[in-house]
Amino acid sequence: MRKQVIAIDGPASSGKSTTAKLVARRLGFVYLDTGAMYRAITLKALRKGLNPQDEKELTEIARNSKLDLIDEKGTNKVFLDEEDVTELIREPRINRAVSLVSVHKGVRIALVSKQKELGKKHNLVAEGRDTTTVVFPDATIKVYLDCDLKERAKRRMLEFKGKGMKTSLEEQEKELSRRDRIDSKREESPLKKDPEAVIVDTTDLTIEEQVDKVVQLYEKRKRNEISLSSSRGHD
Repeated sequence: MRKQVIAIDGPASSGKSTTAKLVARRLGFVYLDTGAMYRAITLKALRKGLNPQDEKELTEIARNSKLDLIDEKGTNKVFLDEEDVTELIREPRINRAVSLVSVHKGVRIALVSKQKELGKKHNLVAEGRDTTTVVFPDATIKVYLDCDLKERAKRRMLEFKGKGMKTSLEEQEKELSRRDRIDSKREESPLKKDPEAVIVDTTDLTIEEQVDKVVQLYEKRKRNEISLSSSRGHD
């Protein structure tokens, strides 16, 4: 039986990760944070002192690294070659470099392949930049979370301050604008709104409201499928 996939795309700090995580928990699905996979490869590349422009070396790392996303008591843990790197991949240096690493075609092909395999094994809530357009083009439902830049910068600033990291609203606006530019203009799998995706503006929504909207979209789709199946059975 075909596995169910809820694919969620959107720019950085639009609420994708938290929303996807909570939707997965509510529905009993596996949460797939595709961005965490690119962050883990970025961490490994920085540790090795690789040039972010070196596509050949970065692609080799992406192909040969062991990546695991494991739910531990409600927390999504990221393991790189058996090491828990959940916190390390959220550091500012990773934020600055991840778009430069993920822009490479070879890296994306290697990681998309790993992501597609997970989609064959589990019911997923997958989030990232190209889950609706490239990774899961046949997803059960597609959602694009949009959000005002200033609100996204505010969220990112509060997140960093909560971890004891110094930053400012202006600094985060500049960084998010830079990431948006790179993610949207890259040649391979750019961030874009899939024509089939339902756009949800999260600027004035709470996380709970975002989660409710996505769950309602999924449940409506399933009801429609059941209704369609039932009507065909009476033909």
